[in-house]
Amino acid sequence: MSRPPLPPFTLETAAQKVRMAEDAWNTRDPARVALAYTPDSRWRNRVEFLQGRPAIEAFLIRKWSRELDYRLIKELWAFHDNRIAVRFAYEWHDDSGQWFRSYGNENWQFDAEGLMQLRIASINDAPIAAGERKYMWPQGRRPGDHPSLGELGL
Repeated sequence: MSRPPLPPFTLETAAQKVRMAEDAWNTRDPARVALAYTPDSRWRNRVEFLQGRPAIEAFLIRKWSRELDYRLIKELWAFHDNRIAVRFAYEWHDDSGQWFRSYGNENWQFDAEGLMQLRIASINDAPIAAGERKYMWPQGRRPGDHPSLGELGL
């Protein structure tokens, strides 16, 4: 299965890959998101270590069952050959109604078919008041005219 754009990445194709990932994660569909990874993909997410699509899908099911009203913005940080570095921030609330903004960085490595074979993520959660939220679009894809992380000062 091929997942364009394929490496080696250019500025344009790396940015496209980042936006495609953001769009997929904003669906909150674990099965759809997991298809972007190799069958044996390896992850480090915070302190969890995962391997393979079934583990990734199970992780995402758990994640989105507790991170409610999740909305994400990703931004290209750097790229070279088959690797992309991303910074991101997402907003969500827990079942008590406490809002958070989670900030992080990801390092991605892709195979020749454009599937992610390695994802290393570092993430920190900051509690925020509901009035501090910046991601107010309807659930799903971030509108094209919505400010980026840089434009939001994040």
